[in-house]
Amino acid sequence: MDNLRQQFIEFSVQSGVISFGNFLTKAGRNSPYFFNAGLFNDGENLGKLAHYYSQTLLNAGIAFDMLYGPAYKGITLASATAVALASRGRNVPFAYNRKEIKDHGEGGLTVGAKLQGNVVIVDDVISAGTSVRESIEIINAAGATPCAVLIALDRMERSGKDGALSKFSAVQEVSDTYGLPVISIGNLNDLFDYLSKAGSDTQLTKYRDAVESYRQKYGASI
Repeated sequence: MDNLRQQFIEFSVQSGVISFGNFLTKAGRNSPYFFNAGLFNDGENLGKLAHYYSQTLLNAGIAFDMLYGPAYKGITLASATAVALASRGRNVPFAYNRKEIKDHGEGGLTVGAKLQGNVVIVDDVISAGTSVRESIEIINAAGATPCAVLIALDRMERSGKDGALSKFSAVQEVSDTYGLPVISIGNLNDLFDYLSKAGSDTQLTKYRDAVESYRQKYGASI
């Protein structure tokens, strides 16, 4: 696990964005951990998060012209990442969508800069891929080109339900379906590595076996 990914996982745990226990996921699974990007809810933590997003994107070497944030979490994430990129000498425009089309004022479905060129979709996680699909449709309709998806955490879970699990994760399926790279700041393997390296005197070690069991059951191996 490289230093940036390790720092991001540690930051997420310490800020309570990654918490441990027993959580019911959208897929109906009992997960031993939960990632809630909505808890990056003050200026300092949002600024740190934007640093990880922007640096991860720059490290990926993707050619891009602007950012797009799907409502609602993506709005904050894309705008904060744009600010962080500007501080690194990459001043790029950003846009986001409304949940409902506005029929007065400037109208339209999107807010911010005009969608054009190569566009990076910025979101927190990929679950069912619905947000990515809708974002791609909006970007294509504007005549722009979606070039990558940037997320905070890849849970690396096989999609589907027990008894009918795909061998692919939701992230892999999005990448294969749309031919787009999906870039994550961190993933489930990084989280497990972090827990494995936790000292024996920390309470985090007790969650290691639960996370490993979950990874063995639902983790995508390809």
